Amino acid sequence: MSIQELVEKLLHEMGEDVTREGLQNTPARVHEVFRFLTQGYRVDLDELLNGALFTVQYDEMVIVKDIELYSLCEHHLLPFFGKCHVGYLPSDKVIGISKIPRIVDTFARRLQVQERLTQQIAETIREKINPRGVAVVIEAQHLCMMMRGVEKQNTRMITSAMLGSFRQDQRSRMEFLELLRARTG
Repeated sequence: MSIQELVEKLLHEMGEDVTREGLQNTPARVHEVFRFLTQGYRVDLDELLNGALFTVQYDEMVIVKDIELYSLCEHHLLPFFGKCHVGYLPSDKVIGISKIPRIVDTFARRLQVQERLTQQIAETIREKINPRGVAVVIEAQHLCMMMRGVEKQNTRMITSAMLGSFRQDQRSRMEFLELLRARTG
């Protein structure tokens, strides 16, 4: 059964008339929405990186923060959204700056739990450039908590993955977290 047929059946089970004007194209639109929201399953990370790994003699922290992310909770198929912050300590390679948000999007555009998403981003960066350390922090709001269940509107979930130097060296971890708190502009 196709996604469109499933959506038609779902609408019918909800008591809706799938032939009424406002719903006539809804099954096709929902199909397109889910193709978009789950496009991360169809991304080849090596192709995405496209050689944007560069040998550089730089051993200080690199941080890309406030990367917007949108994902779907695998438990309820409801969105969660927020910001992702990624830092790493290069050993001999750096990654093109635009590739970090693309890695975030690749894993966010799958059915997810925030904890796994955080870990997947960190492990991918570790695997691709072998840095001395990787740190990822995600702050997100979950519609499954806001719209249903406990209905808490201002709740944010924060997850972190600290690998290598960020796990072993308290100073590196604290520097990363302090730089996240620093606001520019």
